[in-house]
Amino acid sequence: MASEHDRAVLQAIFNPTTPVGDVPGLNPEEELTDDDGSFDAQLLKQVKEREMQGVSAAEAGDLQAAFERFNQAILMLPERASAYNNRAQTRRLQGDTAGAIEDLERAISLSGGKGRTACQALVQRGLILRLACQNDKARNDFERAAAMGSEFARQQAVVLNPYAALCNRMLSEVINKLRNPEVPE
Repeated sequence: MASEHDRAVLQAIFNPTTPVGDVPGLNPEEELTDDDGSFDAQLLKQVKEREMQGVSAAEAGDLQAAFERFNQAILMLPERASAYNNRAQTRRLQGDTAGAIEDLERAISLSGGKGRTACQALVQRGLILRLACQNDKARNDFERAAAMGSEFARQQAVVLNPYAALCNRMLSEVINKLRNPEVPE
């Protein structure tokens, strides 16, 4: 049976566009979830309803109503990360990038950098940082989200790290030459 290290080497050889050591499927968590167990169940239900109303409003193009619903959710349960992440998206769509970053950082902090909300917040902050040409910070966020299992973040990390992809491609070429040596005529 192949070890985790062996699978990482094989991944680098056969999929040279992934970061070195990244092996899809090694993340033991199939589905990221947030730990909402410490919140009152009835209050949590009301907060989730407000968030769903906000998402529906945003999807309908009513960003002001979405913003208000997310604010209500935050006022009801300010220790919960999800509403900050959702409000950040609304702020970004309204052109308030600084406010969006502030909310994303709050979501990451409240979630302890773990769970679905943290992963989403890291991806969103990475995208904003990438648009601001802060590629090193963006790559850091994408790498953290990729480690949580985000395939999109993994792809973005590769795009922002051309050296890893180049090294992996070179390794792949060497292995292919070893497998298929050119016979002199």
